[in-house]
Amino acid sequence: MEKKELRALIKALKKQHTKEQLLEQSEQILAKLEQHPDFVEAERVMLYSALPDEVQTQSFLEKWHLRKTIILPTVVGDDIIPVEYGADTGFAVGDFNILEPQNEPYTGGFDLIVVPGVAFDRKGNRLGRGKGYYDRFLCHHLDVKRIGICFDFQLVEEVPTEPLDIKMDEVISLFDAPRC
Repeated sequence: MEKKELRALIKALKKQHTKEQLLEQSEQILAKLEQHPDFVEAERVMLYSALPDEVQTQSFLEKWHLRKTIILPTVVGDDIIPVEYGADTGFAVGDFNILEPQNEPYTGGFDLIVVPGVAFDRKGNRLGRGKGYYDRFLCHHLDVKRIGICFDFQLVEEVPTEPLDIKMDEVISLFDAPRC
């Protein structure tokens, strides 16, 4: 299946779920993440502000930002710029209608990067929205554990890949996806 076809399929599958169902599943997926040994041990975690059709992270961010250093992506031009999330962080709607933190760029390291996606497979391949932002960012952080999180219908048999696509080390959904 081509990337464009897979994106259309996932979009259709998402429409079969209510906002409430996706929120409930988000909470269950994030409960699995917070019990994961890599999350438990991590002090500096890059997460994301969710689009309406992604695993919803807002309450998770609020829960964990006082216990861990939480970093969120902002998009500047063609790049992801990490920004630390804090209690007084202001947000603005970014280019893709994503709430992005408005702080100075974060220059420290990461212990874990949690990545959204349109689809994932059990080998750790990820299909994004097609602009390559995460792949360009992740290629500079290959030594950091990368965990993709997704709804079950986003976990597919095979994601088409290209040479510059960066794999996840693991994918968490409600299914028990094995380590990649």
